[in-house]
Amino acid sequence: MIKVTSIEKSFGEQKVLQGVSFEVREKEIFGMLGPSGSGKTTIINILTHQLEVDSGIAQVDVTPFETGLMLDEDGLYPRLSCLDNLNVFSRIYSMPLEKSMEALENVGLADAAKKSVATLSKGMRQRLAIARAILHSPKVLFLDEPTSALDPRTTEGIHELIQQIRNRGATIFLTTHNMDEAVKLCDRVVLLHKGTIVEQGNPMEICTRHNSMRNVPDLGNVFMKMTGADLFE
Repeated sequence: MIKVTSIEKSFGEQKVLQGVSFEVREKEIFGMLGPSGSGKTTIINILTHQLEVDSGIAQVDVTPFETGLMLDEDGLYPRLSCLDNLNVFSRIYSMPLEKSMEALENVGLADAAKKSVATLSKGMRQRLAIARAILHSPKVLFLDEPTSALDPRTTEGIHELIQQIRNRGATIFLTTHNMDEAVKLCDRVVLLHKGTIVEQGNPMEICTRHNSMRNVPDLGNVFMKMTGADLFE
């Protein structure tokens, strides 16, 4: 579904990506882990046609209309209601406005349809941002740290929602700092450090390979052993 081959990207003198290669299979949840500044958001921007690579190939086997995107900055309109926020995008996509309410129902926000975004909790805003991203039933969904700064209960709800979206047939590409999230959700992950992939594969297999299997897999410990850096730095 997604194939990235030896991509390079620099901003001025700063080299952000160095020979990055990976593949994302259809209908899997694929995770990208790395500290701030490692290149995760740059890769999403390349895959969603917001940036061009300097060299290499970044291929997504769907049209831009068939992708959905949720970034850390949700870009929601705070004065509008949840429903009106989605109606804006339904009109952009030339879709029936009924799809807006359907998307709210899918993320458990039907009862909040008339609430203004300014009154929503952080978790509800995250759900609304996901509703906007899945409004047009994308085949590929990009989620940039979808549970950042959320409490455990809300995080669990977002996890269930992500799994439901995958079960409906979407391929999901997510970035995360949450080790438990990566192990729980992701079929495969890549560990990114200073623009280079240092390891990739199934999370539990990675931990086993590096003799880090304890009571639970510890991807953070693997990353530290391989790079000497903290995954959360």
